[in-house]
Amino acid sequence: MSGSVDFRWSPEPADWGDALRSAVPMFRWAPWFAGFVLAGSVVVLLSGSTAPGLFGIAVAGLIAVLIPIQVRIDFSGHPLAANTVTATADDHSLRMTVGDAARSELPWTHLPTWTETRRGFILRTQEGARGPMYAVPYRAFDDNSARNRFRDLLVRHVGPAA
Repeated sequence: MSGSVDFRWSPEPADWGDALRSAVPMFRWAPWFAGFVLAGSVVVLLSGSTAPGLFGIAVAGLIAVLIPIQVRIDFSGHPLAANTVTATADDHSLRMTVGDAARSELPWTHLPTWTETRRGFILRTQEGARGPMYAVPYRAFDDNSARNRFRDLLVRHVGPAA
């Protein structure tokens, strides 16, 4: 299957969070860690140690809320974050435009890996958490057919999802 796929979206903080969870272990494991700290703190609290139990519960709550807060702060501090992205993908490259402020063409050879999450596609320009990542949410596509064509382009030119 060939041809181009056009898509468009307005980035949201959740898109950035999705990209970070897919690449950065701290973002991925923080909710689990908060849950374990909470469970341990409840056990400590029920065993009669009120102060350490309450402290642990507070720490678990802090861990749980810091990641989403950090994502929102980073998102709101980025000058292009809230602008609509228009993109076209074909057999040669992925081209993205953010209004009149930024344009980029990313040949498929510059994308060593990609991941698909429950919210969309995460395109990485370097292995691991280094380098820019692009979060392309499912809502960017007009329909499932366009989403599937984009996935096919990724598989054909970059390889299977990591």
